[in-house]
Amino acid sequence: MSKVWRARDLKLGRVVCLKILDKEKTEKFELRFKGLNKPKEGAICMALRHKNIVQTFEYGITTEGEPYLVMELIEGMGLNFLIETKSPQLEGHRILILSQIADALEYMHKQGFLHRDICPRNVMVTKDNVVKLIDFGLTIPYRPEFLKPGNRTGTPNYLAPEVIRRTTTDHRVDLFALGVTAYETYTGALPWEKATSASLQTLLSHMNSPGKDPREVCPKMDKRTAEFLLKAIERDPNKRFQTAAEFREALQQLPKA
Repeated sequence: MSKVWRARDLKLGRVVCLKILDKEKTEKFELRFKGLNKPKEGAICMALRHKNIVQTFEYGITTEGEPYLVMELIEGMGLNFLIETKSPQLEGHRILILSQIADALEYMHKQGFLHRDICPRNVMVTKDNVVKLIDFGLTIPYRPEFLKPGNRTGTPNYLAPEVIRRTTTDHRVDLFALGVTAYETYTGALPWEKATSASLQTLLSHMNSPGKDPREVCPKMDKRTAEFLLKAIERDPNKRFQTAAEFREALQQLPKA
């Protein structure tokens, strides 16, 4: 598991976030793309410059041979914490928060990358409701050689059906994960029974049953919002929102929540 520290950059005199990656896990992941000239996580992070993506200042290797990243220190909470604690910070700000995640994803896709691990845990929210997308350990270039059927990589509860089936994927796997994140942000619950592992048996519900109507969890939810959330988690990628921009535009037409 990666280790994250609050640190001080003595050269520039600033407080930063120092992330030391798990050497063994990083090497194991990189081996999946042997011969494909995949950029390292640090190089990907350095290439991403967006107001809703955590800024990376430098990367390298420690004296122990561990990859490290030096990033901006974000003073905020994970979206997962805000959801789990039913934080009042969410009230009236759900559309703002989710729109910023969509903005970050739209930028990433245009830059030629798939995040592949969108979930509330990887979204930081400041006290002023500024979103910062984090953790690019599973990010890959958006090119055909990286999109072939393969391992089920990502956080189990947010995996798109096409990932579980190990079929060819595209940017819509990120949109599905964003949809599940939106559903959870609105309802405090997942649209399916919570998966406790990445085993196929625990993930079959993503493929074999539609998500639970969010009005079963939140009876006062309006029809438009419920339909938006159900479209965002469609099992068929052709029935989902096709781009992050389309997701954001539909989201911003919903009643304040």
